[in-house]
Amino acid sequence: MKIKKVLHFLMLAVFAVSGMSLISCLEDQYTPIPVKLSDVDGNYKARLATFQGGKINEKLTDFNAKDSLITFKDFPAREVVKTVITDPAKADTVLAHLGKVEYKIKFKSKLNTGQNVVELALEPQVMVFQIPVEGVIKNVSVKMTAKQKGFYVGYDTSLRFAWEAEKITVGGTDVAPYQVIKYEVPISIKN
Repeated sequence: MKIKKVLHFLMLAVFAVSGMSLISCLEDQYTPIPVKLSDVDGNYKARLATFQGGKINEKLTDFNAKDSLITFKDFPAREVVKTVITDPAKADTVLAHLGKVEYKIKFKSKLNTGQNVVELALEPQVMVFQIPVEGVIKNVSVKMTAKQKGFYVGYDTSLRFAWEAEKITVGGTDVAPYQVIKYEVPISIKN
């Protein structure tokens, strides 16, 4: 009989504590800080995922967003070089001597107050650099496109966007056959 009373008392105590903890949660409301168009500007560290065919490659990279321009000072051109130079050993040699490739993406921003985000209409630029192909230095031109919007998310101050390399031209000739290279920044953290 005493055990039943103790169990009833413990059950009542558990329900009382649970009820009070749930009531305190009702007062915890998240009120977002409204985003501004200027919030997009800054330096970011990102995970850049690259997809080509069935292959996925990821690399940590830095970029800057300022004045409606995203700038990668050291863009990872690995997939582009390996598409142009199909011999893996020669491609690795070219990559080792390539140096830094700078790439810029223009964007137009629009405030979406309902979602507390800044929407980015990306306008990727053509990426141009030079590599040695069969002993001759040739211009490589990569036509980039964006098929979806990017977003600056106020909740976690991150920038998220994607684009793709639609066509590669070497010395004025299109690379064929060609598999599209897709680039995605699923999340980036503002420094």
